[in-house]
Amino acid sequence: MPLIDFPLSELRTYAPDVAEPDDFDEFWARTLAETRSVDIEATFTAVDQPLRTLESYDVTFRGFGGDTIRGWLHLPAHRGPEPLPCVVEYLGYGGGRGLVHDRVMWA
Repeated sequence: MPLIDFPLSELRTYAPDVAEPDDFDEFWARTLAETRSVDIEATFTAVDQPLRTLESYDVTFRGFGGDTIRGWLHLPAHRGPEPLPCVVEYLGYGGGRGLVHDRVMWA
């Protein structure tokens, strides 16, 4: 069974008809302004783990409404000074971040 029901040519141009609430733009402008006005208090604590090709960090910061968000940051151990590409993976409600070595394939 396919995971999609449109051919690729249609998916590339598909734009669903979505009813946007009247206050949609106002809501997001207000939400982003509130978020930008708060110090996220980010901390990055090095974690000892057995994979020597990676450096791993326990990351904590304040998210929406001041809620605590926790995650892992994995970086190549032998990297240069140039910026690196980044993948952010959100696991969703109840999923949790798992153990430090659970999701290292992107790194």
